[in-house]
Amino acid sequence: MTREEKSQVIEELTAELANNANIYLTDISGLNAGTTSNLRRAAFKADVKMAVVKNTLLAKAMEASDREFGDLPSVLKGNTSVMYSETGNVPAKLIKTFRKKSDKPLLKGAFIEEAVYIGDEQLDMLVDIKSKEELIGEIVGLLQSPAKNVISALKSGGGTIAGLIKTLSEKEG
Repeated sequence: MTREEKSQVIEELTAELANNANIYLTDISGLNAGTTSNLRRAAFKADVKMAVVKNTLLAKAMEASDREFGDLPSVLKGNTSVMYSETGNVPAKLIKTFRKKSDKPLLKGAFIEEAVYIGDEQLDMLVDIKSKEELIGEIVGLLQSPAKNVISALKSGGGTIAGLIKTLSEKEG
């Protein structure tokens, strides 16, 4: 690979790192062609972009990036594949599901919404991370609950302020 080609790859990797809030580094070494193809197909279906990268080039892209990757470059040893996803927990779920039939991919590390996770033992925690949409949904649900109580109290209190206060005080007790 020429110096110009390496520079081009580093620029492309730097752009990918800048454009993705959720980045997983995995080890898929030892997977045969069929299993690798199945993993790529599963990643595509889950809307996860996957690419095998050269560690030195990815390390240089991380250095060139505006982001702080903490200790993530330290896991760039051996075979490395990168997974990019819009949703933080999707690659973790993909890895966990895929490992029901295979011992790979192994999670080397992840960068999720500016937080760094190192090691395969983090996989279960990453599976449990909620997306922004899931968190917003839960918050909206929690906020709607008191409003529903007030509406219910208004209906059962006969539509008067005294009735509302009486009904709400009975619900608290």
